Amino acid sequence: MRVFTVLGPSQSGKTTLVEAISRLDDRPTTFDVSGTVHLHGFSYLDEPWCAIDVDGGGDNLAYVGPAMAISDAAVVVVPPDPNAAVLCAPYLRLVEEAGIPCFLFINRMDHPNGRIRDIIAALQTYCTHHIALRQVPIREGDTIIGAVDLISERAWKYQEGQPSALIELPQSVEDREQEARTELLETLSDFDDHLLEQLIEDKQPPSAEVYDLAAQVLQNHQLIPACLGVASNGNGLTRLMKALRHEAPEFNIAANRDEAAENARAIAGFADVKKHIGKIVVLRGLGDGVKAHENLGGETVGNLTTLDAKTQISELPAGQIGLAVKSDHLNPGNLYDSTEATPLPEWASSHPVAFRQIVSPAHERDDVRLSNALTRLVEIDPGLHLEQDELSGHAVLGSQGPQHMRRVTAKLAEDFGIEIATEQVETAYRETIRAPVEHRHRHRKQSGGAGQFADVVISVAPMPRGAGFQFEEIVKGGAVPKNYIPSVEHGAKDALAQGPEGFPVVDVKVTLSDGKHHNVDSSDYAFRTAGKNAVREALPQAKPVVLQPILNAEIHLPSDFVGDLVPTISSLQGQVLGFEGNPNASGWEIFNAQLPAVAEDELHRTLASATRGTGWVKLSFDHYEELRGPVPKSASRETANAH
Repeated sequence: MRVFTVLGPSQSGKTTLVEAISRLDDRPTTFDVSGTVHLHGFSYLDEPWCAIDVDGGGDNLAYVGPAMAISDAAVVVVPPDPNAAVLCAPYLRLVEEAGIPCFLFINRMDHPNGRIRDIIAALQTYCTHHIALRQVPIREGDTIIGAVDLISERAWKYQEGQPSALIELPQSVEDREQEARTELLETLSDFDDHLLEQLIEDKQPPSAEVYDLAAQVLQNHQLIPACLGVASNGNGLTRLMKALRHEAPEFNIAANRDEAAENARAIAGFADVKKHIGKIVVLRGLGDGVKAHENLGGETVGNLTTLDAKTQISELPAGQIGLAVKSDHLNPGNLYDSTEATPLPEWASSHPVAFRQIVSPAHERDDVRLSNALTRLVEIDPGLHLEQDELSGHAVLGSQGPQHMRRVTAKLAEDFGIEIATEQVETAYRETIRAPVEHRHRHRKQSGGAGQFADVVISVAPMPRGAGFQFEEIVKGGAVPKNYIPSVEHGAKDALAQGPEGFPVVDVKVTLSDGKHHNVDSSDYAFRTAGKNAVREALPQAKPVVLQPILNAEIHLPSDFVGDLVPTISSLQGQVLGFEGNPNASGWEIFNAQLPAVAEDELHRTLASATRGTGWVKLSFDHYEELRGPVPKSASRETANAH
């Protein structure tokens, strides 16, 4: 089976292209993964094929890496507009990072918004590899009515709803065709000395030799060929499929892209959870393939089925794509041998999450069910991340964006029967103090039976930023017995869990200097209570201040948008640290800044808007600094203070 992934920005015509290609077979099969990845199985010239259509948009980029990992080649569908080239930048970058052979398909050539030369030049900005135009358009006035193949020099006229018709090469396009063909041959000659000699001697190389060289260069991912077409009318599909059939690498060549695949027997690309069925994993066989009910990844594989999940099969040979059912131990994004799982390379991983929300069940009875459901979703969705909110203790679900979160919410309702409530993750503010204070507290309680007594003298003092908590005792004469001193320390820690403004207190030293005890009424509990109250009463006198977390932001974005980001960072009370060209991604910049954590959500929203959905950011905590301005209100803090 030959497998290719179709990528591109939203509204570029990817799905139209894949559906038109799969209709070349009168009995195609399909399988959808979470409504985002669509696998189409079909037959072309009596050979089995699978096209993987990944929805466009930044929210869906997490699926692109796994899709390419199980593919032999990629097709990037491009709008016919030079200004839209930047929207293709994330896909071209991923293709180059993966090292996968790639074709460009410039779609909707019946209504272009610019010259082909300008479109290619705009796309080249985001490609380290040279883009080689494989066809030139045939024009009739301002309308493109067909294309000429630059290797075979055959001309084809577009026909709506039918395959393109072979025609004689129009005289009007001869000069442009010869110019473009010369450029293509000169590009290919960079990789072949024999072709270079032929060109120097003004000899025309045979088409068969040029096709063979084009295939060799593509398989080594040394350049990116560009084809033309109109997917909605079925034009350009045959040329694209023939190029994929004759020039894209065979499966055994594709499998060798990843060294870890050498001993692997299968690769898990995607997974989904279907109501009444359970977990379904999309596998592609490697090496010796996989048989049903034998070990893979250390546990037994369940049933194996064809791509449409209708027919059980006994084995999945190398190169074949199928589904594993009742194999909960298998997760997408891994290579599997009989005993172990090996993660896919870093290029196949998703970008950091861009949208975080606290998730809780709408009905308390679903609390445990929601926890289990979220765990299963994180296993199958490469773009999700699950953690616990340190303030509320609720689950925090990170996704690739608002649309991604809406899909997760819908899936929880439809496939798990769980309704959820979401709320914004609160910023992790802290408190500290600016002045030392000494304070005495006596805890005394008598209510029948044994009483409670503890007397402590403590001092609280500020520590350097980032020093944390330190406890010291300098008690003399046994005023506080040694066995009670740890209880005072525990009480101090209890008090620092929530300062005067309701936030945890950091960078404080507490010193126990004196106290009193009672031979009968003193206890660990009494001294812990005294230590807690002493620190709690001392903090308001120690000039407390609120600290806000400051984040490092490493922003990846196309160079075109860098200028717009400087005022954006300033408007978020951030600081621009600098930016430079990305040495590993043509046409991309790495923009470094620092900004308050409270601006995180706004940064994601602004970045998506400013970069038309192409940019992404990696955030990491850097330090705390004193908050200037009003103390932020917090629902959880107000609730805690009320108690």
